[in-house]
Amino acid sequence: MKFFIQAGAILGLIGVALGAFGAHALRAMLESTGRSATFETAVKYQFYHALALVLVGVLMQLVGSNPTAVRLLGWAGYSFLGGTLIFSGSLYVLCFTGITWLGAITPLGGVALIAGWALLLWAFL
Repeated sequence: MKFFIQAGAILGLIGVALGAFGAHALRAMLESTGRSATFETAVKYQFYHALALVLVGVLMQLVGSNPTAVRLLGWAGYSFLGGTLIFSGSLYVLCFTGITWLGAITPLGGVALIAGWALLLWAFL
């Protein structure tokens, strides 16, 4: 429970810092490589799922008496965390290094993010 709130807070903190860094210090480099939109997508998805992780932590506390819901929320949280690291992380590496084959793993992160949302829904059906 607490882990997901902490992880969400860390991802949110890093997301805001990277967004500011990208908008200012990295702007010229990202524009010259044509990666501004890619970087922006990485930051957006990181921040959305930072908030989702905080939500999962709070919801786990609210449904603590329902072990099935807690278990499903835990899976959702790990899906959000892993998906964010793979999705946004691969896009950051692509932006900073130009290693394009990493784009092939980005969809795996997207699938994990989708699974997280599905698990969140399932926990409350």
